[in-house]
Amino acid sequence: MNRLFLLDGMALIYRAHFALIQTPIRNSKGVNTSALYGFINTLLAILEKEQPTHIGVAFDTSAPTPRHIRYPAYKAQRDAMPEELSDAIPHVKRLCRAFHIPVLELDGFEADDIIGTLVLKADEDTGFESYMVTPDKDFAQLLSPTCFMWRPGRKGTDHEIIGLPQLPEVWGVNQPGEIIDLLGLMGDASDNIPGVPGIGPKTAQKLIAEFGSGENLLADTAKLKGRQKENIGQHKDQALLSK
Repeated sequence: MNRLFLLDGMALIYRAHFALIQTPIRNSKGVNTSALYGFINTLLAILEKEQPTHIGVAFDTSAPTPRHIRYPAYKAQRDAMPEELSDAIPHVKRLCRAFHIPVLELDGFEADDIIGTLVLKADEDTGFESYMVTPDKDFAQLLSPTCFMWRPGRKGTDHEIIGLPQLPEVWGVNQPGEIIDLLGLMGDASDNIPGVPGIGPKTAQKLIAEFGSGENLLADTAKLKGRQKENIGQHKDQALLSK
């Protein structure tokens, strides 16, 4: 069985940098190497313990994506990337190339899009298992019998492997596609996705369990009551845009 590992480069770099923000690692010249240190630790753990047959690291580019064009507020709330973190990115890419690991990036597409495309392609080949190396919950929509999330550990804890059996326990839904409805209804503050006011994770899970999808819910709001009915009725377009 081929083992494909796709690393979300930006997510891993951010995570490593901010995990050590209070006590950054610096080299003899005073350069902050926290992001590089954290990334290489994850990479070495995968290479040594998981023995992938195929591997790549995906990155965002600065070019806008269709999401930014359709919804200009997408991720607009985020602070500018710290200079020390920005300076680390070229070094991480150089490191990948030194390991002969492909750096995957394409203007107009996020790292998520590239990883999603490749794991779906791998799913078409019965000879592959795919592992998406990321802490980002969005990737749960791509889980399948042969596609898993490899979520790095925190503060010395071991990594987690999340597959279809863990989906109800971790996110409260039964099917990967329902992750899209879940985030569409409850929103996602990290990406500035508004969702529907007053709908949190538990409520979104209950509504998806009852109606099956966001579209079914919006088409049958007569079954709802009170403030919930009012909120969802008033924010139908926003719910669909968020999804």
